[in-house]
Amino acid sequence: MTGSPHIPVMLDEVLHALEPRDGALYIDGTFGAGGYSRAILSAADCRLIGIDRDPSVRPAAEHLKQAAGGRFAFVEAPFSAMEEVVRTSGGSHVDGIVLDIGVSSMQIDQAERGFSFQKAGPLDMRMAGSGPTAADAVNLLSEQELADIFYVYGEERRSRRVAKFILTAREEAPIETTDRLAEIVSRATGGKHSKIHPATRVFQALRIFVNDELGELARALEASERLLAPLGRLVVVTFHSLEDRMVKSFLRARAGLAGGGGSRHAPVAEAGPEPSFRLLYRKAVEAGAAEAGANPRARSAKLRAAIRTDAPAVTDGSELYRSVVPLARLEAAL
Repeated sequence: MTGSPHIPVMLDEVLHALEPRDGALYIDGTFGAGGYSRAILSAADCRLIGIDRDPSVRPAAEHLKQAAGGRFAFVEAPFSAMEEVVRTSGGSHVDGIVLDIGVSSMQIDQAERGFSFQKAGPLDMRMAGSGPTAADAVNLLSEQELADIFYVYGEERRSRRVAKFILTAREEAPIETTDRLAEIVSRATGGKHSKIHPATRVFQALRIFVNDELGELARALEASERLLAPLGRLVVVTFHSLEDRMVKSFLRARAGLAGGGGSRHAPVAEAGPEPSFRLLYRKAVEAGAAEAGANPRARSAKLRAAIRTDAPAVTDGSELYRSVVPLARLEAAL
């Protein structure tokens, strides 16, 4: 198979945790440029379904499909829909699932996608090609709603001040570009005081909100529990504390370990008497020094993995995640 356009974060660690084997069926729920998918298919004579809601990844998926000799299929969908994807393909269970949570370097590099405050472009931030944009959020939501989004999803300490500045600015003219929002946030926070750009947390928060990233992750974790066959493996790489805490809490709860409860923003159901997962590692695995030094994105990466037991999936109806501001609230305002 040909080389990948880029090397995904913690590739060796992901393969070690997944242990691809001949004859098995895997899901790469965040296909991107196909780095994980290509490596998994090269590691064993297995089959793999790639899933991604970003339509721009289709060329990479088509290229891999031609190279994989019938062992690879791609579906454009959110990874929370993995059960429906597998059923539609005629299957019922899979042997492994890999998820790389967050925005990809490809998306950040495309100025027209509006993910980066370092590139002037439309304030979009949608991973898929539909739904409300980040511009819709900053121009239509209330000051309190914006402050809550910035505080919870971006952990921005000056969330209320930033929200107030945004409302003042949008009275003069709609906020439609990344550079204008970044300038507003910089003024609200008093400029740069550290190595981190003052707009970093606000942009992160808007991206998470617009794409319902935490809701997607919660639904995907629950789907993986139902979809994995006994001894199947779940491998998740996260880049922010919010996602890592959710994955950690979910897996610890499902493994029947104490301290499995989530935060007040992401409560986790009590584990049943029979653990549905066994943790592969007691703590999160981090990127090695060489990779962290060569790739800034790898520095914050954390990998958690678990093996499915033969216990039934938890079906007590409790919520794994509750949005601080429902995305439907913004959709209704459009």
